Amino acid sequence: MHNRLTPKFSIITVTYNAEAVLEDTILSVISQTYHHIEYIIIDGASKDRTLAIAEKYRDRITQIVSEPDKGLYDAMNKGINLATGDYLCFLNAGDSFHEDDTLQQMVHTLGIGELPDVIYGETALVNKERHFLRMRRLSAPEVLTWKSFKQGMLVCHQAFFAKRSLAIPYDMQYRFSADFDWCIRIMKKARTLHNTHLTLIDYLEEGMTTQNQKASLRERFRIMAKHYGLVSTVAHHAWFVLRMILKK
Repeated sequence: MHNRLTPKFSIITVTYNAEAVLEDTILSVISQTYHHIEYIIIDGASKDRTLAIAEKYRDRITQIVSEPDKGLYDAMNKGINLATGDYLCFLNAGDSFHEDDTLQQMVHTLGIGELPDVIYGETALVNKERHFLRMRRLSAPEVLTWKSFKQGMLVCHQAFFAKRSLAIPYDMQYRFSADFDWCIRIMKKARTLHNTHLTLIDYLEEGMTTQNQKASLRERFRIMAKHYGLVSTVAHHAWFVLRMILKK
């Protein structure tokens, strides 16, 4: 009898003053029917009730770290360093697994044999009341490779589960889009990328400030040019260049 695969997932939630949305995220993790998980919360020394909420579920959370950090990606790097699972999953405060048995369903799609390097799926956008708004505008390609992101970030970072053995630190020179660069670098190292054909994540649609959006677009452009070359990037994203000029 072949053993079904039972990988361990390291679920990492980075928080800073997230009292309004953290509880939904924690509940979505601890109510998963699949139990091979560890849950790590990395908090940037919140001033609100974030920690009190985390403490309420202390017995279901593997580690809670709260200390000042140099921003989101610094905190995520701390999470990588603490993780011990087969896969990393970054679930932001406010985001949640699509269903209580999402991880179970996901593992079920793996079948038997070796664990893939990357597991990915779709993302649904939800509002504060957790009501479904729409599917994410960019959808996951049938077959994912490192070149797929020439089109943009086709798989949402939360729905991109990378093997911890492939993980590298996030590049701190990027303030808004280091996750985009990280996913590309992981895919360059990955041999097997597994499409679950499932909706994995409910993403809280909060909208970035326009100012941050511009900075984030500029970073993405730099990241694409670095990985795919400038000419190819401009060719793929002429609209993007135009938008940046027009928005100035």
